[in-house]
Amino acid sequence: MTIYAAIAATRFGMGARPQELDRIGSDAQGWLTQQIGAPSVCSIGEVPTAAEGLTFLQTEYQALRRQIEEDGADPEEVQRRLRERISEPRSAHISARTNLALTTEHSFAERWVRFWSNHFSVNSNSRKLGIIAPTLEAEVIRPTAFGKFEDLLIAAETHVAMLIYLDQAISVGPNSRAGQFRNRGINENLAREILELHTVGVNGGYDQDDVEALARILTGWTVGSRRLRSDPADYGKTVFEPRIQEPGTHRLLGRRFGGEGQERSFQALRFLAGRRQTATFIATKLARHFLADDPSERDINHIARAFRDSDGELSEVARAVITAPAAFDPTPAKFKTPEEFLISSLRALNCQGLNPRQLYTAYASLGQAPFSAPSPAGWPDRVEDWASPDAVLKRLDFASTLAERVGQAGRPRERAQAVLGERMSTDTALSISRAESAEQGLTLLFMSPEFQRR
Repeated sequence: MTIYAAIAATRFGMGARPQELDRIGSDAQGWLTQQIGAPSVCSIGEVPTAAEGLTFLQTEYQALRRQIEEDGADPEEVQRRLRERISEPRSAHISARTNLALTTEHSFAERWVRFWSNHFSVNSNSRKLGIIAPTLEAEVIRPTAFGKFEDLLIAAETHVAMLIYLDQAISVGPNSRAGQFRNRGINENLAREILELHTVGVNGGYDQDDVEALARILTGWTVGSRRLRSDPADYGKTVFEPRIQEPGTHRLLGRRFGGEGQERSFQALRFLAGRRQTATFIATKLARHFLADDPSERDINHIARAFRDSDGELSEVARAVITAPAAFDPTPAKFKTPEEFLISSLRALNCQGLNPRQLYTAYASLGQAPFSAPSPAGWPDRVEDWASPDAVLKRLDFASTLAERVGQAGRPRERAQAVLGERMSTDTALSISRAESAEQGLTLLFMSPEFQRR
């Protein structure tokens, strides 16, 4: 076991499980590399699809309306039952992805998936989104995270959850066939976030004219429904509706995009994916997530070069991340987010098969419930966002509660050595050895600087 094994499991993975550092051994780089490019290791199994979720919501809503109208049921009680029922698909996703994170032997691949899920963040801030927000990760990110960035970009931006979240589903070209007879216009939300958050970045050289042009280019993408007179087989699925596509040629960052049909938007998204600014923006986010809050230009350039040279092949970008100059710097430069802290704590105890309700409560108590990022920018990634006194106190409460539940079985000294390895300092080892109980020892382990940072 070397310090590099501990760095690989903690900085790039989801935290070490018992015996994992021994399995990594002296080939930390090899352990990370063998996880790249295998979508099967990222699968969370059978979970409800977006279309199934929307159908489920519609069915439940209609059934509960009948209870009110025909049976005289109490509307408040019906609403409560509806909230419970529609939380079930989201709970299934959260439970499946959490239990995968707790048990996987490919935790770098899982962290990689979660980076991209946060990059293309969708918030479950409504009943409809509460059901379908997790499906973008399951249906797009997990199968595509090690593919080409342009394919990931196209799939994410045209997914049902993204179309609904950023109001693209109601965007109608004013000069389209349908737009001339409807009191609706173009919505710029998706176009703006594609430019600002998903591709070239806020300093990527675009202006409001480019936002408007991309918004016009993207018209046509919506969600199949009865209102649109879609084929019933397409209800709740992404569809391209020519009747709402804005006609004409539109100039985006100096390039013209014209024609009809969905290929116009595909061409624009591929164009954005290939921009030099996109490579730099993505590289900066990756370096900030994996390496340091303020990554060096050397690390950013190393990753950006791999992005450009491979035309956005994300397996090559992942290799660049783990071979960056600071990749195995012994100094832990990143403070764990609440989710990272929760997952790594449970992995350290070899926990699995947890109750979905308990999981969601634990996430929420720490301030980072899955699929609940405060904005389309996703969850923040810097120490100042997560290390306030109140936030640290919540971690202490969680650590204490977890330690109490484990009790004597926790074996804090052996566990600390197993999950921290050579990253454990003399001071931390001494404080754990002097603990008055196993519960106190585990709490000291979880709250130690080495465990809180990666």
